[in-house]
Amino acid sequence: MVREVIEVGAQRYRETYGRYFDDFEIGDVYEHRPGRTITETDNIQFTLLTMNTHPLHFDNAYAAHSEFGRPLVASTLTLAMVVGMSVTDVSQKAIANLGWTDIKLTAPVFTGDTIYAESRVLDKRRSKSRPNQGIVTVETIGLKADGTRFMSFQRSVLVPFRGHGIDEKAGY
Repeated sequence: MVREVIEVGAQRYRETYGRYFDDFEIGDVYEHRPGRTITETDNIQFTLLTMNTHPLHFDNAYAAHSEFGRPLVASTLTLAMVVGMSVTDVSQKAIANLGWTDIKLTAPVFTGDTIYAESRVLDKRRSKSRPNQGIVTVETIGLKADGTRFMSFQRSVLVPFRGHGIDEKAGY
């Protein structure tokens, strides 16, 4: 993650995070930290909050009869966490998320698993309609602490050039 400290006055500094379009380089890989250990409470609350009523996510007796023998963490929770982990490196300064594609779920995730993420910059180009912004596309993967890859997706974000960010205009 790009962390800058901006002097905003005499002996006064403001910390800021994220990347402008200018800071991305095709092929760079960002290892997102910290990771997150997923708890049973995380899984149950998220599953019920999002109205996912599949008992494989919150009913131990039901899940015991599945091929996994225990509840699975809802894949939309792991997607949300992996995207969240990538924000400081990929989209902290973004104007908008433009889309996610090729979402693949390649291994189950269970409560107690610790997950991490990393993103590789696949492409970047100037916006054709917005002269002070560009589009950055990354592939992000989710990894368990043991190295098992459980998820991957591509994401495109609209990012301002340095000197044209919302944070700069807002004095953030």
